[in-house]
Amino acid sequence: MSYQVLARKYRPQRFEDVVGQEHVTRTLANAIKSGRIAHAYLFTGPRGTGKTTLARIFAKCLNATDGPRVDFADDDPKANEITEGRSLDVLEIDGASNNGVEQVRDLRETCQYVPASSKFKIYIIDEVHMLTTAAFNALLKTLEEPPAHVKFLFATTDPEKVLATILSRCQRFDLRRIPIPLIVSHLGEIAKKEGIKIEPEALHAIARGADGGMRDAESTLDQLISFCGDTIVEADVLSMFGLAAQGQLLALVEAILSADGTTAIRELNQLATGGKDLGRLVSDLLNHFRNFMLFLIAGRKADQIEASEAELEAIRRQAEGLEVEQARRIMEVLAECEWKLRDASSKKIVIEIALLKAIEARHAVSIDAVLKQLNALRSGGEGAAVASAPKIAAPRPAPAALRESPPAPADPRPETRDPRPESLLTSAPTSSEKSSAPAVVADDIEALWRQLVEAAGRARPFVKTYLLEAHPVSFDGRLFTIGFDPEFSDHMGLVDNSKNHDLLTTKLRELGHATVRIKFIEAEAPVGRKRPTPEEASLNSMEGAPASGEAKVGKSGKVVPESAFDPNSFKDDPLIKQALEIFKGQIVNVRS
Repeated sequence: MSYQVLARKYRPQRFEDVVGQEHVTRTLANAIKSGRIAHAYLFTGPRGTGKTTLARIFAKCLNATDGPRVDFADDDPKANEITEGRSLDVLEIDGASNNGVEQVRDLRETCQYVPASSKFKIYIIDEVHMLTTAAFNALLKTLEEPPAHVKFLFATTDPEKVLATILSRCQRFDLRRIPIPLIVSHLGEIAKKEGIKIEPEALHAIARGADGGMRDAESTLDQLISFCGDTIVEADVLSMFGLAAQGQLLALVEAILSADGTTAIRELNQLATGGKDLGRLVSDLLNHFRNFMLFLIAGRKADQIEASEAELEAIRRQAEGLEVEQARRIMEVLAECEWKLRDASSKKIVIEIALLKAIEARHAVSIDAVLKQLNALRSGGEGAAVASAPKIAAPRPAPAALRESPPAPADPRPETRDPRPESLLTSAPTSSEKSSAPAVVADDIEALWRQLVEAAGRARPFVKTYLLEAHPVSFDGRLFTIGFDPEFSDHMGLVDNSKNHDLLTTKLRELGHATVRIKFIEAEAPVGRKRPTPEEASLNSMEGAPASGEAKVGKSGKVVPESAFDPNSFKDDPLIKQALEIFKGQIVNVRS
């Protein structure tokens, strides 16, 4: 007796034997039991998922003795005739080789004759999408109104090529790829019946390589038995498929998550040198990060993940500290790489670039986070924004007055820092502070304010623009309160930050007022106080800046540029520098 391959030897003979297509088998069984049997059915799905097998089982149910019935006997002669392919009333036609009009005309003529010995005359047309348009059109009338004894069962891997007029006359069943755990379980049963010892890792590797097709998995197992004998290990499967070992795949994932580019490139080089399928490697990486995303979305539950126990344990461990958005960005990089590999002459280089991009995507800051940081800067929360920025700004140099002063004696006590936020440290002084510091009268505060604005403007001309819109409210020697008229209140957030507080306290120290705190509030300007126009504020802020071209004399007697806008001062503004640091950008052009 000739050898029979495993895919044929263990082909399902009943609906309950079909693996992973319960949504189809249940519907067909209920249709037979209720007597609601249509005249045409279409089975679609990937290769090796059971399309033709289901058509044959359905034909056996229809033509079984005393049928139609689902629970036909194992020794039923009618069912055995169909199984062995010798039934005169069940005709299997290859749509690829019988795709012309003449063959369809012959079918139309023969279907008029009653069955020889069965209840139905059944036509099983495999790869029906290969029929020509003319052949489809010739079949339309017969398919729509066939004789009562005729049933059509179509199977195809490409339903999009079937005419819509044909699809509308059929009951369609979409078969899905078979999940990996079901393939592993089925192959384990076959190996046990065949007396083969096979590692669980090897079974899982076969299921991975089969890509959801049971026939492919069974054919691979058959080939491995011929190659390895009665003992099969994971290395044999990986060598046949060109797959990466699970440990190698997890090591590569670990390198991406830990931003270890050197390890990632080294692991890739080892896989490429070992002859692994690099395209399949990217697909496996993409599927692994998809499992990450499903795991995180489901509240760290593995209900929707098709993976081995070892892989599930690795997912739980590696997902610590990983967010859905980060997994999504990595998947986008890998999906783009998978698409580029189709036309790439050097696949290894494309994957190396993708791995480095995936590392960057893992640790990148989203645009929403950047916008939140910028909003925090605008609202005065610059300290918090800088702390969460991707990079830490360089330490700020000490003011000139502090650099020139002699060093203070070392304090043997450990340094303590007030844990309160800096915004709280600028609050109103205590009663003891008020009593120990002399208050400043109105005329003196106006003179001090003008000196402070000029001194701050020389250090940061951009800040002076906003200070000219403000006015002094009070100064008791410890707390200098600066007010913004409601008309300019939206500018208060741009100047009320730690850097400008340091600038103003430093300039006040240079003017003879040490240990002064700054506070910005919204307050009406005093009656009779002149409010600067935007042009005046912009012009005054540029006094003392180097001029180019035509120049004129400002209020302080210094030469100022004819234009009211100085690009160099704009670039030196701390807020602009902070934005450039967050966005990792550069100023290309500055226009007023």
